[in-house]
Amino acid sequence: MYVELVPKTLPALDVSATVCCTPLAAGVMSDGDALQVALRLKALADPVRVRLMSMLLANEGGHCTCDLAPAVGLTEATVSHHLKQLREAGLVEGTREGANVFYRPLRDNLTALCRTIDPSCC
Repeated sequence: MYVELVPKTLPALDVSATVCCTPLAAGVMSDGDALQVALRLKALADPVRVRLMSMLLANEGGHCTCDLAPAVGLTEATVSHHLKQLREAGLVEGTREGANVFYRPLRDNLTALCRTIDPSCC
């Protein structure tokens, strides 16, 4: 018998603010805090997005989709979609410069997420 697994869709919430939760090891997390962390981790749960974050963190001066697209072998439209997911999760920011948008990592938000997972990481 073939069973199709359909991923559970999480609700849409504003997760652009820095994650503010007690560390996972501090005790049982509330439903709301768990959802906030899960939404951010879900944004990272894609190999292309992990590669994009790696590139952005390697050069925090900013990258344009026109530079990132060839590096990951995708169209600019597809890279823009991935960056939108990361931006909506509060992990990157975009600044328009002329016709281009340059993306940079939001270090404080990434550090806060890291501390939620492992308080001794940073």
